[in-house]
Amino acid sequence: MYRLTALVTCLAVLTYFFSSVQVARARRTYGIKAPAISGNPDFERVFRGQMNTLEWMPIFLPALWLFAIHVSDAVAAALGLVWIIGRILYMTGYAKAANKRRTGFAIQASAAIILWAGATGAILWHLVHP
Repeated sequence: MYRLTALVTCLAVLTYFFSSVQVARARRTYGIKAPAISGNPDFERVFRGQMNTLEWMPIFLPALWLFAIHVSDAVAAALGLVWIIGRILYMTGYAKAANKRRTGFAIQASAAIILWAGATGAILWHLVHP
């Protein structure tokens, strides 16, 4: 059973939902009517925070689950939490200023890369050593 990874998956989806709520609030605050996605730089940064999170989820989620299955549920969950923390730092930093997104981006990208590399390495190991 991969209960820890399942819980982190739910938290990652909640993080994305949170980013969607932030975009809805920013639309009201800055008067950006759907379907527009530009017109105010403060809104655009919030919107890009959400979109970048969406862009990373297809990288993160398979790597998270493959790592959990082939390496460790607990370690995958811990790295998944690091990814979520990085995403939150990214989104909150980016909402303030574009140059404040770097730390969060580096944290989440590192977690995703470790998950992917660990899963890939474990799968290759098991292919060579059945």
